[in-house]
Amino acid sequence: MVTTILRLPTVKARTGLSRSPIYLRVSQGRFPAPISLGDRAVGWIEAEVNEWLTKNIEASRKSANGGQA
Repeated sequence: MVTTILRLPTVKARTGLSRSPIYLRVSQGRFPAPISLGDRAVGWIEAEVNEWLTKNIEASRKSANGGQA
């Protein structure tokens, strides 16, 4: 299994969020935490970001449909 690491610009592009909201959600436990790639570099595991996106899409659809799927 190959694990792909996404850097911040890619995470921002995929989620539509800017840097501050991403890190705020990380601190609140509402977004996957980044992993350290070195002294001053972090990245996110692609599968975790994709899972977060899927869950948010599903939650958005449910709330838009009055809780009906």
